Amino acid sequence: MIMDGKKRIVLFLFCVFVVGLKAQITQGKIIYERKTNLYKKYKDDDVKEWLREEDKNKVDVFELYFTDSSSVFKPQDSDLKERMSWATSKNVVYQEYAQNKRLTIKSLWGEKMYVEDTLYKREWKITDSKRVISGYNCRKAIWQANDSTRIYAWYCEEIVPSIGPESFYGLPGAILGLATEDGGVIYFAKTIEVSKPTMDAVIPKKGKNKIYTSAELKTKLEKDFGKNPWGKAMIKEAFGIW
Repeated sequence: MIMDGKKRIVLFLFCVFVVGLKAQITQGKIIYERKTNLYKKYKDDDVKEWLREEDKNKVDVFELYFTDSSSVFKPQDSDLKERMSWATSKNVVYQEYAQNKRLTIKSLWGEKMYVEDTLYKREWKITDSKRVISGYNCRKAIWQANDSTRIYAWYCEEIVPSIGPESFYGLPGAILGLATEDGGVIYFAKTIEVSKPTMDAVIPKKGKNKIYTSAELKTKLEKDFGKNPWGKAMIKEAFGIW
């Protein structure tokens, strides 16, 4: 059967619409690998003298579960005994974007601290630089964290929600790569799974735990541990740019 011109146009537009739908990812799971150069991270701290050459680079793995309205970033479960566990943070971060809410669980000295606050606001500069991460085309953006620190992010518009590792978000798509300018800390997405996550199973529960704001917890830690070099390093880690 031969189609007339109008039917061909309608069929063509329908196919374009379907392809567009497939290209827009709104929910799923991303596995990130984080590489931390501990020499660079602790270059200005007394802690550096305790680091050995074989401990210079540390790798941690995280999972990000997301929908179009929320995300949960958490360390990947492992039964392996970890070396230098104190040297890097392993936050759990739950973000609700429409409600402007963020719940962070910080693991400090073996104790979990619950921090509830609004979402961070960051001013991003989007560039023309591009790269491919885990098979997805990404564009580079820059955030000037402070006078001495810039953060590079590579985001993918194909994954629609404005999500990313740790507390990062605010770009026109998912952040698949994140790094300090000096390469001291680097996050890269290793796998992207397009599926509907069971968010109820991964959203952290507050229970009866004491809930702090960021300012309240920082004040408490500085009072309790601020005079110790290790304490200073851990406070800096807990309330850094991530």
